[in-house]
Amino acid sequence: MQKDNSAPNTPTSARAWHRRRSNEFPADTSKTNGHPLLAKDLNKYRSMWVRACSSIWMLGLFLLVIYMGHLYILAMVVTIQIFMARELFNLLRKAHEDKCLPGFRLLNWHFYFTAILFVYGRILSHRIVNTVTSDKIFYRLVSRLIKYQMVICYFLYIAGVMCFILTLKKMYKYQFGQFAWTHMILIVVFTQSAFTVANIFESIFWFLLPASLIAVNDVAAYFFGFFFGKTPLIKLSPKKTWEGFLGASVATTISAFLLANIYGSFLWLTCPRKDLSTGWLHCDPGPLFKPEYYSLLPWSQYGTSNIVPNGLHVREQNGLVIPELVDSECIAVDQDSNLASSIALLLGLFASVIAPFGGFFASGFKRAFKIKDFGDSIPGHGGLTDRMDCQMVMAVFAYIYHQSFVVPQDYTVETILSEVLSSLSLEEQLVLYTKLGQILQERVIGQD
Repeated sequence: MQKDNSAPNTPTSARAWHRRRSNEFPADTSKTNGHPLLAKDLNKYRSMWVRACSSIWMLGLFLLVIYMGHLYILAMVVTIQIFMARELFNLLRKAHEDKCLPGFRLLNWHFYFTAILFVYGRILSHRIVNTVTSDKIFYRLVSRLIKYQMVICYFLYIAGVMCFILTLKKMYKYQFGQFAWTHMILIVVFTQSAFTVANIFESIFWFLLPASLIAVNDVAAYFFGFFFGKTPLIKLSPKKTWEGFLGASVATTISAFLLANIYGSFLWLTCPRKDLSTGWLHCDPGPLFKPEYYSLLPWSQYGTSNIVPNGLHVREQNGLVIPELVDSECIAVDQDSNLASSIALLLGLFASVIAPFGGFFASGFKRAFKIKDFGDSIPGHGGLTDRMDCQMVMAVFAYIYHQSFVVPQDYTVETILSEVLSSLSLEEQLVLYTKLGQILQERVIGQD
């Protein structure tokens, strides 16, 4: 009698088999989904409907989180990061090896949350101090944790390495492969996503505008490719077309000016968050977000025109529609307006020309592992990693641009005060206050 060597049909193995089957590339696209180009895909309208429904509920949830403020956006970003890490951890996971290594999977998450503690601790340290300054006990505790945060994170990481070494068995290749894969996830996913958190606390504007431009580019590329796509763009993504790429580039660049103008008009989107409270913000938005008034010489009898620097958009005044395309000699544009104009232009060009290569990289990555999507958590879209590939590239560029060209390079009073509160103890702050008072008093006496 022949022995049956097939694996038992358990619910767990069935789910794993279904997950593998749902993520695999079809052997022959002509027999399943028809032509790889969307314009010739026989099932494209059903796919579009599923994708549109998923996009609508994601958009509604996203807008709700944006309305609730900085901390809720931070929580959303961390949640997305965790799901992305889970999808990537499972990509190289082998059930048989994991069963022989109990607790080995926890090491991946140990390294991940150690990285969260280190990176987010560095980003949020000043804001944590500003939140607890009114309470002496919490202030001392937080000050000590911030002071020794690097030491704590270092020993947490060393503890993880020691546990990894102690769990080494005969499956060395698999274990070291997982160890390297975990660190690659931290570099590619977590490190880039951390820039998103930094953008959020600079102001929601610097998080929302780049994210919106990527969404606009993705939707525009899909619809242009859906209706007009005929010329394949790149072999890594067979459904991407030149028509979709060029149409999305034009739509994204135009949207950059419009969205920058809209977002810049809301005060609560432009204020930086200096602490971890949840209240609404009121601040001086700075020249970048302030409306500027310029005299339009040919229509000077009708008054002035309001131009928001972010979009350089001329609005209706006194019931008259003033043309937007006017002679450059009629409007005096200052450096802040030029800077804001360049912000919208460069973010729009980057989102439409360079950021899509993050998606191409992800497509090549999936083809290397012979999977269709990183996951199936979003109907019609795949996993969260499939949606966030371009967002991460865009977030890094937005942060670098903001820090290099927008943030003043000099020390400001707020920057110095924040450093004093986070770096010095209460006694050291009192000594600084006394010495600063003496220096100022001597200077005042010297001037008299």
